[in-house]
Amino acid sequence: MKCQNCGSPPKIKCAKTSAILCAKCFLDWFEEDVHNTIQKTLIFNKGEKIAIGVSGGKDSTVLAHILYNLNKRHDYGLELVLLCIDEGIKGYRDDSIREVRKNEEDLGLPLTILSYKDIYGWTMDEIVAKIGKKNNCTFCGVFRRQALDRGAMKSGCVKLVTGHNADDIAETVLMNVLRGDIARLQRCANAITGSEGSLPRVKPLKYSYEKDIVMYAHHKKLNYFCTECIYAPNSYRSHARTYIKDLERERPQCILDLIYSAESLSLKEDVSLPNLTYCEKCGYISSQTMCKACLLLYGLENNDLTMGTTRKSLSILKNASGTKVSNDQKCGGDCSCEKAAVDF
Repeated sequence: MKCQNCGSPPKIKCAKTSAILCAKCFLDWFEEDVHNTIQKTLIFNKGEKIAIGVSGGKDSTVLAHILYNLNKRHDYGLELVLLCIDEGIKGYRDDSIREVRKNEEDLGLPLTILSYKDIYGWTMDEIVAKIGKKNNCTFCGVFRRQALDRGAMKSGCVKLVTGHNADDIAETVLMNVLRGDIARLQRCANAITGSEGSLPRVKPLKYSYEKDIVMYAHHKKLNYFCTECIYAPNSYRSHARTYIKDLERERPQCILDLIYSAESLSLKEDVSLPNLTYCEKCGYISSQTMCKACLLLYGLENNDLTMGTTRKSLSILKNASGTKVSNDQKCGGDCSCEKAAVDF
């Protein structure tokens, strides 16, 4: 058996295409596949300042290195910066940040690190100590999405790039189907997401299989943090992930099939979608009078752990005070940089 491209001894079977390639041809193919996604989806414009969300994990590490190289090779003309969120999880995030700093040194790109403690006044360890392990992923997901938006805005970036891969997006499609979340199902497979007036989020690894990303990192000798979050095993997403992995063993194409199905979805005209407004407390874009982050914070401060995690009435919040993100992290509300809720 030989490499299907150059005839050299083979090293890798591509998860996405099943092609048998040598290491060099695989690395070249993977980078050009990401480049083709960028070209096809038109997610960047020359001269834009872009924040790359990095965590030290394989996806964001590979994304940062590939974008750095493609930006030079194909003259994208982008100004790239790294953005990391410290959730405050001892033995997990503090270790992964060490890998983030190595990426900063390797690539020579500016790095900003923001913490939940500075923005919200709580670490995830403190939140879990208060609420237990039920709904902790809800808190972390909401806070992380908003923290990334605020960090990118603070850095003057016009787009936020995330390392969501094809497996992640397929999982999200399935989760939204099971939840009956029509609004998110319509947009979760898009390469670029964001409502009017919000910071666009971009996913260059949208069509890249997780297994191929791991092989790219291995053969590129990239260092990354590979320990799963200590609070993640109980998450709803983990069940969707297990189901899709079982399907993938029988039909590898199922991952792209799920993505293509979501891409082709169109809503009937009579399907109502949430109307977006701005949070009364922090100015973040929201479909309610208070954004999800402020609801969750209100519940933490007032020992009401159902707030923000159930369909509880918002009427009692009209006179609530004192629970909001720090003022230096929010916009005054008189410009177009307010951030919209996103899909992941």
